[in-house]
Amino acid sequence: MPDKPIEGEKRVFMTGNEVVAWAALVAGAEIMYGYPITPQNEIMHYWTRLAPKYGREFLQTEDELSAGFTTVGGVLAGRKAFTATAGPGNTLMQEPMSMAEAMRLPTVVVIQQRGGPSTATVIYSQQEVTMTTLGGNGEGLRIVYSTANHQELFDYTIKAFNTAWKYRFPTFVLGDGYQAKMRESLTIYDPASRGIELVEAEPYFGKPGVPGVDRPPTQLRNTYNVEEELYEVLEGYFRDYQKIAPEVAEHEAFGLEDSDLVVVSHGVVSRACKAAVKELREAGIKVGYFRPITLRPLPVEAIRETASKARQFLVVESAQGQLARLLKEAAFGCPVEMLDLFKPGVGITAEDVVSRVKEIVG
Repeated sequence: MPDKPIEGEKRVFMTGNEVVAWAALVAGAEIMYGYPITPQNEIMHYWTRLAPKYGREFLQTEDELSAGFTTVGGVLAGRKAFTATAGPGNTLMQEPMSMAEAMRLPTVVVIQQRGGPSTATVIYSQQEVTMTTLGGNGEGLRIVYSTANHQELFDYTIKAFNTAWKYRFPTFVLGDGYQAKMRESLTIYDPASRGIELVEAEPYFGKPGVPGVDRPPTQLRNTYNVEEELYEVLEGYFRDYQKIAPEVAEHEAFGLEDSDLVVVSHGVVSRACKAAVKELREAGIKVGYFRPITLRPLPVEAIRETASKARQFLVVESAQGQLARLLKEAAFGCPVEMLDLFKPGVGITAEDVVSRVKEIVG
């Protein structure tokens, strides 16, 4: 049995779903629990081909609820466990992920967004932002990375496992059907070759020693008897989350210093926006580019700084304002005007963005 899935690094040409499987392998994932749904199916397919070669495991469950709860169980047993889903499967996944929030469990979920609501299309959208960032009957105590390309799918899948196990919050990689299915060049690598130290998993139960004598007892709860008890626990969670938010939040931006209009987008749509902004700036039109990489927690400080200087945000997304709602909350009280280019469930091109910007600036 080979020691490592990848020695050093190498250039490859893969679908996004295959990229996720390889990334999970090198991140040290030990088991995937899953149920098929397009467009994430091939994550399962590639994982089941690769996993036995490296002593890893897979369990196909009867539905997404079971996939989520077995992932929770795997984590409780001290395994680096993950799952993947999309669309209606993501809807079902919110119940087990709410339990993971309640118990502060480092679950990892890869989402390949598809059109909605309901079955809709199996192709693409950015319509699972609200559900992935704030889903379940809780307060969104989770971490969400929104990827734009295959290299990021690889990088942030590795990072998701480290983030989850370091901070003990459920962590999501938010991709989409375009990224899942298309092929693209990227560099895959052994994390150690780049100085990335993997955070080790540890069991929640069955640790050596006598609980309460040799070590603190393990007590994980998702139910409480009185309101005040729940409130006290949540207040502690909120403090922890607010403390790590500045460390976790990520964004990229350029052209902000001289621009009254800033194009804001996330995920695969940011590729079109980046190309459009570069084209516009080369044509002498001063427009900026801002992309939150973490949608939960948002890079609030950077958003507010940008919103305090720019006159207008053009929010571009393949949804009817799901990113925009997050931005409005983050930028509350800032004088920036929010404009939009919304195409729910439909791809957005650089030409679409250029046309909308020219319409705005006249």
